[in-house]
Amino acid sequence: MASPATTLRDEQALMSTLLKLMKQEQQLLVSADTEGLTAITPQKSQLIVQMGQLASQRHQTLGSLGCAAQDAGMETWLDHANDPASLALWQDLLSLTREAKELNRVNGMLINKQLQHNQTIINAMRTPANAAETGFYGPSGQAVSGGASRRFVVG
Repeated sequence: MASPATTLRDEQALMSTLLKLMKQEQQLLVSADTEGLTAITPQKSQLIVQMGQLASQRHQTLGSLGCAAQDAGMETWLDHANDPASLALWQDLLSLTREAKELNRVNGMLINKQLQHNQTIINAMRTPANAAETGFYGPSGQAVSGGASRRFVVG
């Protein structure tokens, strides 16, 4: 019968790779490198899908052994397995997961800060310097007077 620990080494490797990408993502966010962010996002998504598949496999194995088919079941299985190597892998995976969660939180804050900055710029672009006189931008992108227009007829 398969062991719930079978996937741990692969899960650990994927999580380590994800952490490296998230650290790279953080640097890209700080430097506002949108091209780099665009390139890294599919890689992160692929890793997350793979990690989910491995966790699902581990959960199914735990369920077949009579443990809860979730991460809590892993703790139960490890308590009875007497497998120090698997325990060490599991603890390392949990540690890497906590680190990834914190990086994700910080990166989310950086994204929000950049979004606020972008919104400030957009708002400034919508309001011309002489806003009291012009009111708004027209379809051409030029300031349009809100008051009556003066038209001269030449002829």
